[in-house]
Amino acid sequence: MENIIITEVEIIKLNLPYKEPFVISLGVIESATNVVIKIHTNSELTGIGECAPFVTIVGETQETVFELSKSVARLLKGKDPFAIADRLAEIDRAIAGNYTMKSAFDMALYDLLAKKAQMPLYKLLGGSNTREIHTDMTISIGKPEKVAKDALAFKKAGFPAIKVKLGTTTKADVARIKAIRKAVGADYPIRIDANQGWDTVTAINTLTALAQFNIEHCEEPIPKWNNRELVKVRERSPISIMADESVFDHHDAFKLASMGACDFFNIKFSKSGGIFNALKINAIAESAGIKCQVGCMSESRYALTALMHFVLASKNVVHFDMDSSLMLAEDPVIGGIQYQGKGKWTLEDAIGIGAGFDEDVLNSMESITV
Repeated sequence: MENIIITEVEIIKLNLPYKEPFVISLGVIESATNVVIKIHTNSELTGIGECAPFVTIVGETQETVFELSKSVARLLKGKDPFAIADRLAEIDRAIAGNYTMKSAFDMALYDLLAKKAQMPLYKLLGGSNTREIHTDMTISIGKPEKVAKDALAFKKAGFPAIKVKLGTTTKADVARIKAIRKAVGADYPIRIDANQGWDTVTAINTLTALAQFNIEHCEEPIPKWNNRELVKVRERSPISIMADESVFDHHDAFKLASMGACDFFNIKFSKSGGIFNALKINAIAESAGIKCQVGCMSESRYALTALMHFVLASKNVVHFDMDSSLMLAEDPVIGGIQYQGKGKWTLEDAIGIGAGFDEDVLNSMESITV
């Protein structure tokens, strides 16, 4: 039987507008500027990956991913796509950082491997399609009356929880949550995300002031580099702390767990470098008694489908922030996870990741084949 090798790689810019601008403490997002990777082989098998660079968090842009992907493509050509650990190690040796770009190649390689195995990716990862997965819905930074209106609309739409972007001043952030709690009632789950927007004192003061509003957890209250102070925030906060930007890969996960810096990890492929490292982060978390959430940047439904496969194989993941595609004005994805309303995602069994893109949409985008 002929050995299967990588023959060429397509690199495609995927631009998708948001329904409305999305505001966080780090800036405004108006469109998804993603990159799609297609790894072709000398067989009928093709693996597809997608990443969503967000420069203020990962330091990558669509342009940097597009350019560096050419180097990765040249590195991979002629090699075995199923030796994923070897391929990813080669990429890591050749290029430091750039986890978002790497996640697209990681995803495409896993898609290939699952297709070769003739099974859904979650089965390849040891999972089962038996979990009910409901995403929360995220509310961007805005005036109290606007965020309260959005929160009530999401509650009426059936989302099981909302995540509210904060990270400004104590007074303004408390006003937002007070208005939301008044609108949605006392028991509806609220989660908050400061996106590194506070310093230590502001974080402790704000979290203390917000305790009365029954908040489930707070993501990344202070700058990601300040792990020692994160320990202090966690010790003094009446609200559980989730590490997001401070936990990119498994090395970060081990460090934060050993320091006792947080109660949860937020795993995103665009930070971890993809599925390979996400599995390691979750294993460290599980060993340390830390539960996980999965999150997203501006991914389409394709990358969210890959994330769903990871979730179905990772029982330690208990919170699901998988709402990015619901914010996009266009959906170019064929197959994959399907939105059933009320925050519920379902996945029908299909080989590999089980999704693809409308070729007419991809053909309208800038691309290169290496």
